[in-house]
Amino acid sequence: MIDEKVAFVMDITPRLNLSSLQLWLLALIFSVALGTSANLVAADKHAVAIVIHGGAGTIRKELMSPDLEAEYRAVLTKAIVTGHKVLTSGGSSRDAIIAAITLMEDSPLFNAGHGAVFNHEGNIELDASIMEGRTLNAGAVAALTRIKSPIRLANSVLDNSPHVMLVGAGAEVFAQQQGFDLVSNDYFKTDRRRLQLERIIAQEQAVAMLPASSDLLLIKYQFDEKKLGTVGAVAIDQRGDIAAGTSTGGMTNKRFGRVGDAPIIGAGTYADNESCGISATGHGEYFIRAVVAHDICARMAYKGISLQQAQDEVVQDKLVEMGGSGGVVGIDKDANVAFSFNSLGMYRASIDKRGDLVVKIFKQN
Repeated sequence: MIDEKVAFVMDITPRLNLSSLQLWLLALIFSVALGTSANLVAADKHAVAIVIHGGAGTIRKELMSPDLEAEYRAVLTKAIVTGHKVLTSGGSSRDAIIAAITLMEDSPLFNAGHGAVFNHEGNIELDASIMEGRTLNAGAVAALTRIKSPIRLANSVLDNSPHVMLVGAGAEVFAQQQGFDLVSNDYFKTDRRRLQLERIIAQEQAVAMLPASSDLLLIKYQFDEKKLGTVGAVAIDQRGDIAAGTSTGGMTNKRFGRVGDAPIIGAGTYADNESCGISATGHGEYFIRAVVAHDICARMAYKGISLQQAQDEVVQDKLVEMGGSGGVVGIDKDANVAFSFNSLGMYRASIDKRGDLVVKIFKQN
């Protein structure tokens, strides 16, 4: 590098009529100046961080097999590492969370995309939203039945539509215009979720013949009997831009086009570079009424409190008083990561600004 700088200086020497000593001094000054400039550019890069969740609920460790726990931890680890690589390579926070969420949408373990819960009619309806903190722009979709990755379509709404939320058949027409391929609704269905629906309907109808307790699939997943769930992610990139996104299949046995908090900006998803980004999971009706994601960011901005304190005030106090269960993950403008949940467990993972990886499932890990 120093030789290149000397060559440059020598090239201009005839015009400056410099001696050898002056030449080397000039090269040294030039080298220091360039090095300082490069360091300033590096110092301008914001610390990066990413946090994800795979849903919160009644997740009982004593009923989860070691092999299945390892499966969940493996997918969470793969998703968080994939998103973090986007950030460290200079990618945007939006690209990072989409990469992480898409992996979870593709996994049958989580209630999003492939593996989502069934509605009352035995079909899958999917919701998602995404928001960027720099512009406060957002995109959301709901009641999708043929879109493989709802979070990608929500991102396309953000980029290519004057609207914030598109739903149902209209959203899928928009998707086709944007080049998305449609898949069969059967792609999303799994036996685990079908049995879950059958058991709930039988219980509601007080049918004596519930699915046999000896069913190996029901036994395998008996640790987690929640009827709802979500996947989501929040990240901050090297430019200091925060993005948050959430994707879900909603609530098992939902009817009448029910939509929860996941696609509602301010309830299930929110991002603002001046405060924080939040992705929520839980009983959507309560999260909508409490405007959970926005309320956390607002408490940080108006009260001057930390992300962790703001999360706890909303999740541990406000939601509990209302009777709502669930949790949130978030990142603040200084790249601090925080979780809060009032249920027995929440599938979660993070890589903080120091590069430390955390993967947890239960309240006490």
